[in-house]
Amino acid sequence: MNSDDLFLSINNIKGVGPVISKKLSDRGIENKIDLFLNLPTGAIDRRFCPKLDHLEVGKISTIFVRPVKYYFPRFRNLPNKVLCKDECGSIDVIFFNSRENYIKQILPLNEEVVISGKVGFYKNKFQITNPDYIQPADKEKDIKKIMAQYSSIAGISPKTIQKIYKEEIQKLRNVKEWHRKELLNEMKWPTWYEAIYALHNPINVSDVEKQSSFYRRLAFDEIFSNLLIFCEIKKRVKQLEKKPKNIPNNITTYIKKIIPFTLTNSQNDACAEILEDIRSSKKMMRVLQGDVGSGKTIIALISAFAVIKSGYQVAFLCPTELLAKQHFQLFKKILSSTNYSIELLSGKIKTSEQNKIRTLLFEKKINIIIGTHSLFQQKTLFGNLGLIIIDEQHKFGVLQRINLSLKGTINTDVLLMTATPIPRTLILTNYGDMDISTLKEKPFTNTKIQTLSKSIEQIDEVIMFVKKRLETNDQIYWVTPLIEESEKLNLSAAVKRFDYLKKNLKVEVGLVHGSMKSDEKDKIMSNFISGKIKVIVSTTVIEVGIDNQNANTMIIENCERFGLSQLHQLRGRVGRGRENAYCLLLYSKNIGENGKKRIHIMKSSLDGFYISEEDLKLRGFGDIIGYKQSGEKDFLIADPIFHSDLFEIAKKEIERIQSLQINIEENYSFLLKIFKKDKVLNIIDTG
Repeated sequence: MNSDDLFLSINNIKGVGPVISKKLSDRGIENKIDLFLNLPTGAIDRRFCPKLDHLEVGKISTIFVRPVKYYFPRFRNLPNKVLCKDECGSIDVIFFNSRENYIKQILPLNEEVVISGKVGFYKNKFQITNPDYIQPADKEKDIKKIMAQYSSIAGISPKTIQKIYKEEIQKLRNVKEWHRKELLNEMKWPTWYEAIYALHNPINVSDVEKQSSFYRRLAFDEIFSNLLIFCEIKKRVKQLEKKPKNIPNNITTYIKKIIPFTLTNSQNDACAEILEDIRSSKKMMRVLQGDVGSGKTIIALISAFAVIKSGYQVAFLCPTELLAKQHFQLFKKILSSTNYSIELLSGKIKTSEQNKIRTLLFEKKINIIIGTHSLFQQKTLFGNLGLIIIDEQHKFGVLQRINLSLKGTINTDVLLMTATPIPRTLILTNYGDMDISTLKEKPFTNTKIQTLSKSIEQIDEVIMFVKKRLETNDQIYWVTPLIEESEKLNLSAAVKRFDYLKKNLKVEVGLVHGSMKSDEKDKIMSNFISGKIKVIVSTTVIEVGIDNQNANTMIIENCERFGLSQLHQLRGRVGRGRENAYCLLLYSKNIGENGKKRIHIMKSSLDGFYISEEDLKLRGFGDIIGYKQSGEKDFLIADPIFHSDLFEIAKKEIERIQSLQINIEENYSFLLKIFKKDKVLNIIDTG
């Protein structure tokens, strides 16, 4: 097979028609290589071939039998049954939703067949319901083996998937290996083809496990390709000689005078690191990480102020309009004594107003522009962009982040901010060797947040607790569960709780959700912040964006639906003033073990860095906050939990490549293309 054939559409695969193609495409499988990288989730051993007097209930078994009698009921909803025998006993093979003619075709009377499936027991008799495989006895080799097991794809049977892989995988033999033989020998790894083949055609069940040599080889390739790209980005950035920004030495002293509070030591350190980068002749690519409420926005404001003082513009990108508006209002308030022009740009602003803002931006009449992804549409042009700040950067996919980071000119510095502290195992994963500033302290050290838990079945006690908090003139956040699959269900849960609280509390109750019109949402939020609304029921739209220092009670309903980092971010909405705060976690009666563990961790710690590490352990890499939500997982195969050692091995191999000045694009183009990193290279080349 020509290596380029691997990137042909799945429509070119034998047996893949329009229907199957659409279903595969919906799962992100667009071409042949996507298909091969859709690795098994496990394996089924079908080699257990007992006689019918040695069957074991619940065990996958492959049996050789002869059908002897059909039982086709007259009533439509009853199952069809075929009595089968061997020389030692009998078994019923049960079919639901199968036609009589089809059953007669696959199970002809008195002809030996091989059947594989899970053995059950009903009314003192063994049975197999809806067998996985039925073939003539001479086809036993196709069944009597260990089979790879895949995540189910609606409308495509496992047999069809197996058949597709069997047809195509032989064609991979001619793919050229890209790693040196010494590395493969040292790690005792197979070639790429051998790894792919073994995972889809396992000899042992353990072959498909994450720690098998076959799986680790492919995980290493993905990690290696990811770090190669970071290497290229860093190399490109290092080659850029930007014009140093002329920032007065007394800039922090000046800005601190107009900030209404004292900076923490961590904030002062972060400011110093960022200003040093901005003053240097090298383009800044820095991450500012800090726990909820650690004061990252003020660091962004000081950085922006310093850059516009040196004659450049600043773009502040936010993932939501809500967060953009909050930052806009804060910047306007603190910088009100200056003559700087600060504007807000988002898709919900009138088109005529957007056009006006874009014109002023290009003419350098706007100093700071704050907004959503509208900031980086092609029609948004800057007159002299000197700094890009990307807030809640984990909400954006990797390609988006890199694309945004390379906007502007050589003179444009980049600051990424995240309120979700990055677990140590993910720093190298997501940022390579990028510079990181960390805020470890919080300005609100005089307040405490007490975390409590209660069963949702004790709602009467919860209402009593809420009433007592309201008597102290407190305001309440009430967050309803996140149901990803359906925004309507999500909204329904919020509306139901809103109606219940309106009925049971003698105060003004508000409702906020993502489907509301911007003006309506702003009005309710304004009334909540002013104190007119005492209780606000919300979806996780309040995870970021609302800052009400008078609200000091957070209630999270069905807390088991949320990850630890998300619970921690929600909890961070309270305790931001001078009063002690409460976070009440409501759990359902069918809460699982992981849900109980999350509650225990939340009650035992307020440290976002510890919580993010625990979140990673509990939920796995793919589901931690920010990665699933971004719609783009950084890794398809590799898992930092299982493969943490591979990052160091990959890093050392890249250092070897750098020392030998090996051309990455020439030697690893196929690898980069497999994991779609060539798209990132294209962005770098045109950035």
